[in-house]
Amino acid sequence: MSNIWVISDTHFNHTNILSFKDSEGSPVRSFGSTEEMNETMVDNWNKVVKQGDKVYHLGDVFFGSKDEFKVLWGRLNGSKRLIVGNHDDIKFLSSGGFFKKVAMWRVFTEFGLLLTHTPQHQSALTGRRNGLVNIHGHIHQNKSPEGPYKCVCVEHTNYTPVNLEELRVV
Repeated sequence: MSNIWVISDTHFNHTNILSFKDSEGSPVRSFGSTEEMNETMVDNWNKVVKQGDKVYHLGDVFFGSKDEFKVLWGRLNGSKRLIVGNHDDIKFLSSGGFFKKVAMWRVFTEFGLLLTHTPQHQSALTGRRNGLVNIHGHIHQNKSPEGPYKCVCVEHTNYTPVNLEELRVV
């Protein structure tokens, strides 16, 4: 098993996300509190990610207090890399030592994967990158587009990072 993990859209400390509903009116995240949500994700993360592992976070890391985030983030195992999401404070997240690397995307040709925050147009997955599967976040509980896409938003992964080996196509 690879020591590389992927997760997206944790939205740590995002109180309002607990009020979001799906198209049928059910809560998107069924937690009693932000603290319960945070603790579930920290526990699930640390059950699978070991200290020397790499974790690619595909964006939308947290909302709210930066001081609270600093404490929570320090509890998570692994060497973290950020694929920037639309709600990320890039200046803050890239300057505080939170991430080893910060990028807009990451291609793993050896695994046949393109890691991004949002699902990319199919043309980004063809040509010289023919056959890539787009591992993405952003869409929360919604289904990925038809085709070579796989969503790793926490709502799709039981709030747990996914090992890159489980996503590979090559």
